[in-house]
Amino acid sequence: MILIVVKFPVRPERVDEWTTLAREYAQAVNQEPGSLFFEWSRSLEEPDTFVCVEGFRDADAGAAHTKTEHFAKFVQIAPDLVSAQPQIIYVDAPEVSGWGPMGEIQPR
Repeated sequence: MILIVVKFPVRPERVDEWTTLAREYAQAVNQEPGSLFFEWSRSLEEPDTFVCVEGFRDADAGAAHTKTEHFAKFVQIAPDLVSAQPQIIYVDAPEVSGWGPMGEIQPR
């Protein structure tokens, strides 16, 4: 699995536009055959910072993702909406296939 986490600092006055773009992008990415998951979160400490967490089956699926029309649209529009360059963590974890249970917390 390829795990990617990206922090996007968004211009405060463009947050509504960002939210629309991000929602449409997530819906499209989640339809890709090699996508395991794609989710957005909003920082509690920095409300204008959004974080995406995405997982792809393997490096080939990740490479195919960057060739999609929705990826091209996202990287064309996003520079007008961010306030600084996004920061990324990229992990290639071939022995992992997706989410697993957290042992320390279980519902009561």
